Amino acid sequence: MEYALTLHRPARCRVKRGQTLVSIARAYFLPPRVLAAANALSGEPEEGEVLFVPGGGDLYRVQGGETKELLAGSGRAFEQKNCTKWLYPGQEVLL
Repeated sequence: MEYALTLHRPARCRVKRGQTLVSIARAYFLPPRVLAAANALSGEPEEGEVLFVPGGGDLYRVQGGETKELLAGSGRAFEQKNCTKWLYPGQEVLL
């Protein structure tokens, strides 16, 4: 018998007291910039605010020598999924 573990993210979450952009992003295995971009945030979300939680992808820490093409198939696909044109070792990205 074979088992598979799947992660289902809710489409939305309500910000609770004391939560920060980083803590919410970590809870959903997302880079904070992706959560911020999906919700047009320029700062911290406010308590009670409802945020869209984008789905799709595994969180990965970039190693030296890796390229956007290697990680996402193309530079454009990488930039759309990760909301950035930058790539550097140690960066957390979605695959």
